[in-house]
Amino acid sequence: MPTYILLSNLTDDGAKALKAKPRRLQEVNKEIEKFGAKVTAQYAVLGPYDFVSIVECPDNETIARVSVELSSRGSVRLLTLPAQPVANFVRNLKS
Repeated sequence: MPTYILLSNLTDDGAKALKAKPRRLQEVNKEIEKFGAKVTAQYAVLGPYDFVSIVECPDNETIARVSVELSSRGSVRLLTLPAQPVANFVRNLKS
């Protein structure tokens, strides 16, 4: 299944909600699964983003729907990137 990187920034409302209910992160991951995607890894990070999530999803259309759904809630801003294993990238360069 294709892999996507989601770079997330909490809005002020999102930060307040997360502070009040930290388990909300896991709840959102379960909601993502209802779209047919799966969070395979997730990190809280320092720097320009608050979280990095690695997500497997069937296709671009589905991950776009996930991104719009999550962003529309007003608690997070997302940058969604398609990713490929480096071995695949190198193999394609040799073709």
